[in-house]
Amino acid sequence: MALKVLSALDAAKIQLYHFKAIIVAGMGLFTDAYDLFCIPPIIKLIGRIYYDQTSGVHSEGKQYTNKTTPTVVVSALVAIALLGTVIGQLVFGRLGDLIGRRRMYGLSLTTMVLSSIACGFSICRTRNCVLVSLGFFRFLLGVGIGGDYPLSATIMSEFANKKTRGAFIAAVFSMQGFGILASSIVTMVVCKIFEAASDVSNGHTPEEADIAWRLILMVGAIPAAVTYYWRMMMPETARFTALVEQNVLQAAIDMKKVLDVPMSQIAEDSPLPSNPPSYPLLSKRFFRRHGRDLFSCAASWFLVDVVFYSSNLFQSQIYHRFVKDRNDLNAYELAFKVARFQAILAICSTIPGYWVTVNFIDRIGRVKIQMIGFFFMAMVYFAIGIPYKYYWSDNIDVGFMALYALSFFFSNFGPNTTTFIVPAELFPARFRSTCHGISGAVGKVGAIIGTVGFLWASQNQNSDGNPSPVRMTVALVLLGAVCLVGLAVTFFFTPETMGRSLEDNENEDESTGEQYILGGLTGSASLLTHSCFSSLNNETTVG
Repeated sequence: MALKVLSALDAAKIQLYHFKAIIVAGMGLFTDAYDLFCIPPIIKLIGRIYYDQTSGVHSEGKQYTNKTTPTVVVSALVAIALLGTVIGQLVFGRLGDLIGRRRMYGLSLTTMVLSSIACGFSICRTRNCVLVSLGFFRFLLGVGIGGDYPLSATIMSEFANKKTRGAFIAAVFSMQGFGILASSIVTMVVCKIFEAASDVSNGHTPEEADIAWRLILMVGAIPAAVTYYWRMMMPETARFTALVEQNVLQAAIDMKKVLDVPMSQIAEDSPLPSNPPSYPLLSKRFFRRHGRDLFSCAASWFLVDVVFYSSNLFQSQIYHRFVKDRNDLNAYELAFKVARFQAILAICSTIPGYWVTVNFIDRIGRVKIQMIGFFFMAMVYFAIGIPYKYYWSDNIDVGFMALYALSFFFSNFGPNTTTFIVPAELFPARFRSTCHGISGAVGKVGAIIGTVGFLWASQNQNSDGNPSPVRMTVALVLLGAVCLVGLAVTFFFTPETMGRSLEDNENEDESTGEQYILGGLTGSASLLTHSCFSSLNNETTVG
């Protein structure tokens, strides 16, 4: 028998609190994207400041004729933040199930805010010291961001109704798109202000540029800090209070504070017996019931992140073609052009991909969208990669950019969004945050692998400074193959969760879970099998 408070949540009409929760929960994802995408233009500034012999700023006696940050340094700064994200997802995800979503939510946000500010205050002004301290604080930033992933997804899934749950979680994730756009806008504004106030004649990089990139990083902390109060005012989710803490009355009281429903509709008529499940996390019974789901979520996230983060880093090769890093181009103008390029890509491709998912996720389902995304991403990478050596390496034009933009569109209208949604819907309340954290951590391991792969592929082998066409061809074709593997994993292992209560998706009944694991060989077959057994249980089971 379903608890009244949970049934009320599943059937609740869309209310103001749902939109407030989207904004509050989405600020962590906003900060994540802001800090990831402000790095490319910042790297341009750092290259001009710390790798420019002629500027007279901390050159440490070495000559760097192209005034650019080495690829290995760029990849290291990205990878160290991703490593922190892995740790944050595992630690905060588990604590979210043991201590509570709300209690850990404030801690993860505090970690993000303080580490964002600390990135700007990276100690020293010598190159090695700045880069080491920046890497350390970006690691801490990654821990905070990683913790926000499972908590935000879980909280939104547990507050939403079952009819529009996918759209709400996708809307939280779509805040990444606005984070990308905000990072570009802030970078452009700061660069223009500093350029107007500085002496940048003949491409000279002034001392004040060392303040500009720090300011850009610190501004990223503001949106997250503003939402801290509202995060602390959010009640614990009813599902955690009722199903994990076994306090149904408190769950009803908490929900009455935020949802416009009478207390009589959500309070139980009589006390329910406490019956907490007996099996622990990662036990044999856990894997028998949920191992298949955990594999599908983790594997899909791993595969899409290999591709997604490689694609983001690949932008640096495109900047090289469209934004010429000439010595007579001052540092602010160079960073401005890179940020403008990112803003255009976000407006034309990234943000539309997120919001098409928001519109269709509860109409056509998670599995179909994930499969569509993986398929078209594979086609795009094959279209770019196969002829790269013979055509694209010397002709990165509008056609190339259209294909490249499509890869981001179908990533977000596809597995980059759905892999964030599905783990928040499949697992029992007492494991939900943990399993989302595990899935996300495995995904970020894929991102680290993608970062290392990009480092290999982008090694300059030609006299013109461009990467080896052979290496780039191999890397792009491999990304397409990875997408096809993701398509296969989705087809054979990922169940559909659209329109179902979280409790129906949990597989907590022994017989249902075993039938479900053995029954479905495809995503659609899994949904059919799961639905049939859930309906049978509802008709024949009492209490």
